[in-house]
Amino acid sequence: MVEDFLSKAEEKEIVEAIRKAEKNTSGEIRVHIENHTDEDHYEHAQKIFGQLHMHETKLRNGVLIYIAVTDHKFVILGDEGINKKVGKHFWEDTKNLMQSHFIKGEFTSGIVAGVLQAGEQLKSHFPWQSDDVNELPNEISKG
Repeated sequence: MVEDFLSKAEEKEIVEAIRKAEKNTSGEIRVHIENHTDEDHYEHAQKIFGQLHMHETKLRNGVLIYIAVTDHKFVILGDEGINKKVGKHFWEDTKNLMQSHFIKGEFTSGIVAGVLQAGEQLKSHFPWQSDDVNELPNEISKG
């Protein structure tokens, strides 16, 4: 099911949104998609965060958008550098924006909108620096 969730063109559109979002921030955004987990989705997203080495960014400013396709669940998880600077409702707007697309079956546009909004939200706390290095791959990971 993960293989059928997004077409190659849709994956390319999401990767391009990640590139665009990261042009304005030193933050790093990743998207991970898998079919299902038997674990609590938030706890599982935390494990994926570690497996993707997202906690190894210099400013601890990685964001993971985790999607469990058949479970109809998703999690937006920010690293401790972000969580130290923002309130606990920082990601609510992004979550609501994505959910409004997902409800209509617009998964690609929901992910793209979430990625771009995450980039915008990170920009004020982690602006792009002239010496900024892309610390994490932009490709979608799959489980």
